[in-house]
Amino acid sequence: MRVAFFNELDTYAANHGLQTKRIIHGVCLAPRMGSNHNNPRFGFGGYCLPKDMKQLLTNYNDVPQNIVQAIADSNAIRKVFCATDILKRQPKVVGIFRLVMRAGSDNLWASSIQGIMKRIKAKVVEVIIYEPTIKEATLYDRRVIDDLAQFKQETNIMLTNNSATLEL
Repeated sequence: MRVAFFNELDTYAANHGLQTKRIIHGVCLAPRMGSNHNNPRFGFGGYCLPKDMKQLLTNYNDVPQNIVQAIADSNAIRKVFCATDILKRQPKVVGIFRLVMRAGSDNLWASSIQGIMKRIKAKVVEVIIYEPTIKEATLYDRRVIDDLAQFKQETNIMLTNNSATLEL
């Protein structure tokens, strides 16, 4: 719920030309909010949250509710917003810097950024990946580049995932 909330605050700020960090800082001054999990990203992903969300929706099937469904919907809407925002900039090549969800993890297969990648590629924009943990030359029909300098040179827009240790 927190992830969806802060993602939606970021979407609001982007749509109104506001500074997301300032809004989030103000919201987090309230003691009940705190400052954990308040960093907007591409939606939630990974092994657990999407699977757990589906199970929760199934469990709530016969229970009157709005919030649980809204969290799932918000995650899907966030991915559409991010992809649309990227495509508005008319890039020729979008680079994905790291797919893994967090440092030390091998969780790149269920990464939330993959939903963004699919939407961008569907609009016939080339997507390339820099992920040193992948030894293959392609992943899901996208080139995987293991040379960071080459990767930087080829991208018009670079997206970083949650884990991106800034070796840029």
